[in-house]
Amino acid sequence: MRRDLAIVGLAWLAATTLGEILAGANFYPVVRSDKGHEIQEAFQTLLRFSVPVFTFVVVMLVYSVLRYRARGASGSDVPTRVGHRAIPIVWFTVTATLALTIMIYPGLVSLPEIVNAYSEPDLVVQVGSMQWAWTITYPQYGVTTRAELVLPVDRKIRFDITSSDVVHSFWIPAFLIRMDAVPGMTTSLSLRPTQTGSYRDDPNLRLQCSQLCGLGHTAMMMPVRVVSQSEFQTWITQQARSSTPRAAQPTSTPNADSTRGDSR
Repeated sequence: MRRDLAIVGLAWLAATTLGEILAGANFYPVVRSDKGHEIQEAFQTLLRFSVPVFTFVVVMLVYSVLRYRARGASGSDVPTRVGHRAIPIVWFTVTATLALTIMIYPGLVSLPEIVNAYSEPDLVVQVGSMQWAWTITYPQYGVTTRAELVLPVDRKIRFDITSSDVVHSFWIPAFLIRMDAVPGMTTSLSLRPTQTGSYRDDPNLRLQCSQLCGLGHTAMMMPVRVVSQSEFQTWITQQARSSTPRAAQPTSTPNADSTRGDSR
């Protein structure tokens, strides 16, 4: 029994070490928002905590199958093996401690900050969704667009999200956060973009619906640009000018003589 425990212990340590190395590797996309960094940190924490549990279960399962598999004729009796009481007690204690730790962090510490909407944001963006398009409105500037979503870097932004038909979902992969758009109500999401960039440079900078909403679901996409404050102000000014209606031109009134019928 001691030999079995030693083999399992060494195999578990080796698998856990390899798993923790892989968990810390940089396989993740570039994160471009403050909330995204918090989400990524929480995800990595959960992943690191789950690696020892996962590897222990796998190592125990594989070793048990290889070491204690039945041999001989089918249906023959297999000797019963009884483990020590200390093993399940230690297993329960460790896993319960991990679960309680996760409940505290990131559960109670990080999650409220992620879901909290800014009460006094630097910019409010109204996001309207419909099958299968987005409408972006900047109420502070009186600008509405369906071409792209442009955001200033390092500014607190609150998105007020609505839907005019079915349930959609506001999702920008580079920000690592999403929010459902529900008909009949307004949902809010807040974040601060931390890096400039555009859809041309990073395909994850796109506004994508992540809730299956019909045949045109996959095409419900809008490019996103994160720019400096001065570039954002220039873009807003250009959009405001282009959306200003032109003055009505006087229409020429036909000459009275030309409208008369020829009586001759």
